[in-house]
Amino acid sequence: MLYICNGIGRLILLMLQMLENLPYWQYIIGAFIGIGLAAATGFRVFLPVFIVSLASYMGWIPVNEHFVWMSGLPTLIITGVATVVEILAYYIPFVDHLLDTIFVPMATIAGSILFASQFADLSAFPQWAMALIAGGGTAAAVSSVFAGTRAASTATTGGIGNHLVSTTETAGAAVMTGIALIVPVIAFIIAILLLYFAFKFGKRIWRRIGRRT
Repeated sequence: MLYICNGIGRLILLMLQMLENLPYWQYIIGAFIGIGLAAATGFRVFLPVFIVSLASYMGWIPVNEHFVWMSGLPTLIITGVATVVEILAYYIPFVDHLLDTIFVPMATIAGSILFASQFADLSAFPQWAMALIAGGGTAAAVSSVFAGTRAASTATTGGIGNHLVSTTETAGAAVMTGIALIVPVIAFIIAILLLYFAFKFGKRIWRRIGRRT
């Protein structure tokens, strides 16, 4: 078993070394990280930004000079407080639905910023065009699905199941952010699956809510 694991590990390292020699590989990896982080903001708006800020503040990940503000102490404190408030607020009945109406567009903005931070060496137009389409679109799709899931939970369980939805969102945001920073290829695959789920089942969820109301 140990021999097999070592063989797999060497194979993965060899594949990564081969991929690093591909043209524009850094942009491909940047896109994988950006999409993963954008998907994470669809779960929770501030938690992924806080984790990225913390990681850059501690020197665990590099930060482009155009986004050096993300590694500053003020950003770390503000996003940390906002994260705690956001997580706790989603456990309050009615407030959670109110937050959904506000945080879907906010997730779009946060997803766009995190995606753009991976392409800071590009000129402004392609950087933010990709950020809005890929990053903002991914975040908005994921956030909308969970907003619909919470509304469906309220309609079917009277709000009892909303705490489970909120906990899942918080855990999903933390895990997805970690995967995006550590194993971006896996994060990209998960994000694609989330988008597939969003487009396939999102309309059904909102349609059922409309029938119940």
